[in-house]
Amino acid sequence: MLGATAGLKAVRGNGGRHRPDSRVAGWAVVFLSGCSRQAPPSTPMPPRVSVITVEARPVPLITELPGRVTAYRTADVRPQVNGIILKRLFVEGSEVKTGQQLYEIDPALYQAAYDSAVAAEASARALENRYKPLVEANAVSKQDYDNAVAAELQAQAAVETAHINLVYTKVLSPISGRIGRSLITEGALATANQATALSTVQQLDPVYVDVTQPSNTLLRLRREAAAGLLKQNEAGKTQVRLRLEDGSDYAHPGTLEFSEVTVDEGTGSVTLRALMPNPERLLLPGMFVHEQIQEGVREGAVLVPQQGVLHDQKGDANALVVGPDNTVELRTLQTDRAVGDQWVVTSGLKAGDRVIVEGTQLVRPGIKVTAEEYRRSADSTPARQAIVRAQE
Repeated sequence: MLGATAGLKAVRGNGGRHRPDSRVAGWAVVFLSGCSRQAPPSTPMPPRVSVITVEARPVPLITELPGRVTAYRTADVRPQVNGIILKRLFVEGSEVKTGQQLYEIDPALYQAAYDSAVAAEASARALENRYKPLVEANAVSKQDYDNAVAAELQAQAAVETAHINLVYTKVLSPISGRIGRSLITEGALATANQATALSTVQQLDPVYVDVTQPSNTLLRLRREAAAGLLKQNEAGKTQVRLRLEDGSDYAHPGTLEFSEVTVDEGTGSVTLRALMPNPERLLLPGMFVHEQIQEGVREGAVLVPQQGVLHDQKGDANALVVGPDNTVELRTLQTDRAVGDQWVVTSGLKAGDRVIVEGTQLVRPGIKVTAEEYRRSADSTPARQAIVRAQE
């Protein structure tokens, strides 16, 4: 365009009195019109998306329920007589046996009471023995003899009571288990049946694991147990396993105790109780664990990554599927449960469908796309065992 302008200026020399050459003017017009012409628009490239090809395969189903460990038995250690604590005879946190002495209360007063009761019982017995031949000879009245017999029986009862109180000065463990810290020290005053326990003993082998779930989960587990779908042990009880807080698997399987079920009327939830062996005392009361129940194997299950399942405003599940001609179409799905990081789809998809899992925000139904296979991480491969989460 600079050249055309220069040409026009050249022919306008001498003050513009001479007319421009027609050939030069025509060339300038053609050049200027060519500069104003725009290039034709280019065709946009189809958006690129990542897809996963749906497969139908058998999937092991494991229900995972969060729960807490509770002791099999718990017993508070409390004094049954008054007195000063002389000794603590256990190591805090150690294992104790039933009947093992834990504390010693000062027995001096109770020993004296017992000795006095024994002496009184001996005197009453001697009087009863002396009156017995006399009443037969009518040397004493029958009433005096009966009084002597009653006094001897009361003396025996007093001896027994004094002996029991003397025994109670030795505070014994009511159950076998692991004892906690001592809540009282030597020299402190213990009171019979006081509100504060001296210590607590918990039986930790076995232990309970309590989990809370909606009632529909209980109904499903009961039906599957009745149908023989749940994995059972040799005794015919449903077998469960645990996953610990650090993600490791607990070595010993337990059993699900359906008889230990309670229903919360306010929330409609139920408590399932599992009985777990604990020989190494690895499970402690209050510990958070995940309880895994083997529910069997679902044949021909269709799994779709959760990132490929969309939900509309009504909450219905949908998926964008790439057809054979690379056209996107919208499918309405019916999902059963979450299995790991995937959904089990019961309708809306079939083996061979290509579901978009990345790039869904760039496409809409009816457009063409360029599809490439999605590369899964190691944790989401089909070989990874499927776990049914509790949010069902």
